Amino acid sequence: MIGELIELQVHAVGKACGQMTAVHLRALHDSIDQACRIPAESWWDRKAAAHAEIFNVLADAVSEPLVERVLSNGAGLAYDLMIAAGRAADGMITSSRQRLLAHLNGGDSEGATFEMEKHLRVLHYMGSLANCAAHRTSA
Repeated sequence: MIGELIELQVHAVGKACGQMTAVHLRALHDSIDQACRIPAESWWDRKAAAHAEIFNVLADAVSEPLVERVLSNGAGLAYDLMIAAGRAADGMITSSRQRLLAHLNGGDSEGATFEMEKHLRVLHYMGSLANCAAHRTSA
């Protein structure tokens, strides 16, 4: 189920990355910069929400209502994956965002799309590991 949702997001992210303008790229950079400044130690839920907001910024880059809706729903998926993965994912998320921006700044929408796919899959994996660890300690 999660794998299918990630695939759907990857397709939508690819559309958005292919339609990015300088204005959208600036908004994405600003959103990522704001999210990275939030301290993970005390505000993880807010930081995760701020990082998930980039899906809404990506949605602004597309002119297809269905893709916009998919990306808007992607914000919720990304938030849930980040919360499940926990604060330990903070550095990985920041690094992924920097790579995403580097691809987009270089005009590499395919690289940006692949980066987002890896990012979502790693978050899902980290959340699964955290869930397994939590079950082991509570048993």
